[in-house]
Amino acid sequence: MDLIQPAVGQMIWASLVFVILLFLLAKFAWKPILKAVNEREKSIAESIALADSTKAEMKQLQAQNETLLRDARIERDNMIKDATETGKRIIQESKETAKIEFEKIVAEAQEVIKSEKSAALADLKTQVASLSLEIAEKVIKGELASNDKQKALADKLAGDISLN
Repeated sequence: MDLIQPAVGQMIWASLVFVILLFLLAKFAWKPILKAVNEREKSIAESIALADSTKAEMKQLQAQNETLLRDARIERDNMIKDATETGKRIIQESKETAKIEFEKIVAEAQEVIKSEKSAALADLKTQVASLSLEIAEKVIKGELASNDKQKALADKLAGDISLN
């Protein structure tokens, strides 16, 4: 039964050691332990607050990123639209310029053809006149080969001159 019921002296010594230990702990250990616990609690609270503020800031940054991304997409679409319109305008201007150049070249070609035609007709007229003169000369030489024919022609021309 000694194990179940402790001795009175033992209880007194145990109580005395407990009180001394409680006094020493209260004087030297409780304040640093409580301070450490409070600091730990404070740092945990600060960490939670920082995490919450970081989470809110992340949400705000995410919203800003989405806004920037949306704006960038709109700007990209506008740039593509402008580039497309500029390309179409440049192509249209090029077509118009090419058409004007084509019409100018055709007009110049027609002028060259017209001048070449005029030159060819003038050359043809001179050749026809030259041939006509040669033919007339040969015909006249043939008719005036004899003296009788020459006298008849001279009389006729003299008669024409006096009548005029």
